[in-house]
Amino acid sequence: MLICTSNVDTNSPKLAASLLTDSLQEHLETVQALLRSNIKDIEQSGQMICDALVAGKKILLCGNGGSAADAQHIAAELVGCYEKQRRSWPAIALTTDTSALTAVSNDLGYEQVFARQLAGLAQPGDVLIAISTSGRSKNVLQAVESARELGCQTIALTGASSDPLGSLCDFTVAVPANRTSRVQEAHITIGHLWCEMVDQIE
Repeated sequence: MLICTSNVDTNSPKLAASLLTDSLQEHLETVQALLRSNIKDIEQSGQMICDALVAGKKILLCGNGGSAADAQHIAAELVGCYEKQRRSWPAIALTTDTSALTAVSNDLGYEQVFARQLAGLAQPGDVLIAISTSGRSKNVLQAVESARELGCQTIALTGASSDPLGSLCDFTVAVPANRTSRVQEAHITIGHLWCEMVDQIE
């Protein structure tokens, strides 16, 4: 049985406040670093997404764990609506079909869980958003390789250590942080920024 332990005495209001303050400060520093160094990457990758949608292509997304949740969140914002009443845009999170996920994992291995779905769903000109905080998730790397073979455009969403994923993709947005929680918080912020760009499509 996995037992989680903590060195923080959360019964102490002073220590708990310090923990929360430090984490929020770290979050702010990550977003500020993103603002200083990554705006161009976010803009260019967002423009790729917008151009693909206008051209009648779709957005495909993949990732594991928290990154799977981000993939689903971004896809839902595109298919539904973000902040503006506008048309529905085609987006698929490759993390949601439990029958496909379990069948491919069982029959072909977990490393193929996204690549195999792309083989059936992707078309040339589609965009794959590949999310990995470490940049090393094997099934995400396989997905990018499959997407490139199929003629898709690719965007990597990573942490500070972006390779090898970043080097395989057309665009990389590497959040300048190493702590997974801070990277994931920035990833959904970037996803929302892309959605703001999509909302401006006429």
